[in-house]
Amino acid sequence: MHSSFFDTSQTAANLRWLPPAPMDPAFQAAARSLRLPDWLTLVLFRRGLHTEADILAFLHPQVSALHDPIQMRGMQRGVERMLHAIVHREPILIYGDYDVDGTLATVLLKTAIDRLTPKATESLVRYHIPHRVREGYGVQTAVLADAAAQGIRLVISVDTGIRAFAAAAEAKTLGLDLIVTDHHLPDGLGVPDAVAVINPNQADCEYPFKDLCGAAVAFKVAAALLLHAARQPSAGLQPIDEATVQDRLLPSLLKLVAIATVADAVPLHGENRVITALGLRALKQVHQPGLRSLLQYAQVTTDNEHPTATAISFRVAPRINAAGRMDIASDVVRMLLTRDPAEGDALAKKLHVLNTDRRDVEASVLQQIDALLDRMTAIDLAAAGCLVLDGDDWHRGVVGILASRVVERTNRPALVITHQDGKAHGSGRSIAGFHLLDAITAAHLNHDKPPLFDRFGGHAHAVGFSLPSDNVPHLRRHLTSYASTRLTNSMLQPTLTLDAELRFTAIDPNALTALKRLEPFGHAAAEPVFLATRVAVKELRTLKDTHIKLHLQQDEGPVLQCLGWSRKTQWPQRLQALGITIGSIVDIAFNLRENRHPDFGGPELQLCDLRLHQPRASLQLLSDV
Repeated sequence: MHSSFFDTSQTAANLRWLPPAPMDPAFQAAARSLRLPDWLTLVLFRRGLHTEADILAFLHPQVSALHDPIQMRGMQRGVERMLHAIVHREPILIYGDYDVDGTLATVLLKTAIDRLTPKATESLVRYHIPHRVREGYGVQTAVLADAAAQGIRLVISVDTGIRAFAAAAEAKTLGLDLIVTDHHLPDGLGVPDAVAVINPNQADCEYPFKDLCGAAVAFKVAAALLLHAARQPSAGLQPIDEATVQDRLLPSLLKLVAIATVADAVPLHGENRVITALGLRALKQVHQPGLRSLLQYAQVTTDNEHPTATAISFRVAPRINAAGRMDIASDVVRMLLTRDPAEGDALAKKLHVLNTDRRDVEASVLQQIDALLDRMTAIDLAAAGCLVLDGDDWHRGVVGILASRVVERTNRPALVITHQDGKAHGSGRSIAGFHLLDAITAAHLNHDKPPLFDRFGGHAHAVGFSLPSDNVPHLRRHLTSYASTRLTNSMLQPTLTLDAELRFTAIDPNALTALKRLEPFGHAAAEPVFLATRVAVKELRTLKDTHIKLHLQQDEGPVLQCLGWSRKTQWPQRLQALGITIGSIVDIAFNLRENRHPDFGGPELQLCDLRLHQPRASLQLLSDV
């Protein structure tokens, strides 16, 4: 790319470093009583922890920290209806979604219901995972009609349904009881008319944590179901005791909840942090054959320790998502439910191959998108505000990923849309501070009849929708107008938040051990970014023409290896633009990693940004740290 806006050496040079806020002395004293390193104390403070109790709860997540699921509005009524169905042997349909969150939610709830179904009885549960292209997102009335014709009497939605007003009305007409479990934001019309609506984001729900993913809501339903059955046994249920539920079943289910929580990019704070930390630990021992094979194909080993959230996000989740993006997402459910190792391995291998296909398709369309962006000047981008990029016959399964790529390249909210047979299908991703669901909702409400969208939904950072292709120009105009008054310069200015200064002399195996206590990392729980000043570049090499490897030394301390991966920044060009060569003195922002190579492993730095050392600027920065 050659346009001025996409010259990464220029955009990176404008990256604004944000020093951490001064630390409360009382908090610092509390942290020191726990004998924590100063840099770790500062990172914890930046995570919003302010007391010794906060620190201990954060560093030692426990099952006891999970909230009682019965606090969720609609839970009691929903559980009673499910138990009634099990006792009276009523066929049940679980209606899921085609992404990681929806497929794993389906597995979680089916597993819980099957566990309470007497062993001599065939499973009461059938499940439906919609096909992304043929059916699209949401509960379809045609599927409900088929279910009613097959004798289904109870339908439970997972990770979908909060806006399924037409489907709820159709269910009632068909004589179906509908329970909606979801986490997406309701619209201004309330919630569907169902037997129970279980969603922490609905009005008047007193559940104290609102950021659960769909699978976590399904887990809460499963927990409430199992605990109710244990505490109030019934002749029509498979006997189960509370100790089995608390000590064995729920920790086992947390494996899948952790994967879904990481994959759905919900904030990893509060209850989500506890769920993810405990679930990742449980993944060290995987007995289910399909999941075990999938981890192997993803090259995620559990020999020495449990997988990290990063490994789940970049290796495991894409393979699960590939089924819904490229083929049939119900294969994920089959893979996770089967007890046959051969079948589990075959399905896991299929997901692995589909993910390779997905990457190829994504790369092909991304070239076209890059060409569109390359023709846009900085003035064009500023005028557009929220970008709307569209093309013919782009694969619908990758538009969400592509929207994320556009946000990475432009630091602007973006929609990516594909046109097929007069219909437009799209996904959007946003930046901090710009509520994308509010933006497209406003466009929908401000459009003259007929409605702008056929369907839409999501949350602040991600949306999905479909509309007639002829309406896309209207959508683009509405978003340009909306963004002009709400998209501020501070949102658009790329920033890098520094968590703490970390001198090279403090980087050792003990630091790596302390760093692990901050995991898992993810959305709203970013990997800490450290600052080191007056660092000498001892060696500099370019890797594969795009990446760099530096050997750095601070004062007379150890020489450390630092890698710069050119996903967002073209590091060779960036260094050339700044005039950084061997012998330069720089300030660097970095993540601390561990190289596990048996011969030359140890602490390793991953470059976030760097600049030539400027004594006055560094002193000003450090005075705030």
